[in-house]
Amino acid sequence: MRITILGIESSCDETAAAVCRDGWILSNIIAAQEIHSHYGGVVPELASRAHIQNILPVVDQALITAGVEISELDAISFTQAPGLIGSLLVGAQFAKSLAYSLNLPLISVHHMQAHVLANLMGGKENKGDIPLFPFLCLTVSGGHTQIVVCESPSQMQVIGETTDDAAGEAFDKSAKLLGLPYPGGPLIDRYAADGNPARFKFPEPQIAGLNFSFSGLKTAILYFIQNEKAKTPDFVEKNLADICASIQGRIVSILLNKLKKAAAQTGIKQVCLAGGVSANQGLRKDFVEMGQSLGWKTFIPKMEYCTDNAAMIAMTGYFKFMDQAFSPLSTTVSARASW
Repeated sequence: MRITILGIESSCDETAAAVCRDGWILSNIIAAQEIHSHYGGVVPELASRAHIQNILPVVDQALITAGVEISELDAISFTQAPGLIGSLLVGAQFAKSLAYSLNLPLISVHHMQAHVLANLMGGKENKGDIPLFPFLCLTVSGGHTQIVVCESPSQMQVIGETTDDAAGEAFDKSAKLLGLPYPGGPLIDRYAADGNPARFKFPEPQIAGLNFSFSGLKTAILYFIQNEKAKTPDFVEKNLADICASIQGRIVSILLNKLKKAAAQTGIKQVCLAGGVSANQGLRKDFVEMGQSLGWKTFIPKMEYCTDNAAMIAMTGYFKFMDQAFSPLSTTVSARASW
């Protein structure tokens, strides 16, 4: 019997739908919202309105691309938490309505669990190139920074996380300080490719255990830029590549030093990246190089599965379907729910 799952993702400013059949992704459609670039960040009210406009055509396109009739679906999965509450509500209500009308099981998915399981989405071009359990996963996004031990698709434990700001936020806030447009994180990555990461020194927080902190680093970057611009007004423009490379180098070193420590403590050598910041080229490069030096087998999802997408929601829905882990129609969304 073939199991076909429709996944819906609407946690922030991408409206996405995907179809997964027996663990294979048949379609992954994403509608981005360009309007937020005018405001320097995501505007929740505008995001939820755009989701309402986009969700029906996105779901329709996901089914068409997959070559799947709506009558062939076995369950509907959706992002239940965390995220912007208005955005989550749009996806959840659509998923509930569709599941109810088709008399299908409803499956709620935690967004961060889905990011971890994106590493299990091997395609035909890389069949079998997925991690074996147990594996470690460094999950890095705009709102979260975590180290997770994954024993199975349903058994995960967070063993390290940020005590304040997330790494993705550190990238975006640093970019704003440099006068770069939103979203600034990818622009730091782009400029860093031409810069010297050793040119400027930024502090590495001394946080005990496997937890992270990025608030102090953000403050140090703020004071550095203010001081240098006071001496040389066009300092940023003249040194942009080196500044970006130095900021990125420090953020990446903070992330990987903790991951190295976690791997040593657990003895796990199957190690993954996940989350939107795992699309960062500097992080990907240094992660692979560290893995090679320490004898890890490393895994990074395809680019389209790093940022917010519905394929990971559909895939997680498939695993939960196999466990019969269904949700009632009364399930509520949450902006900050833990795993």
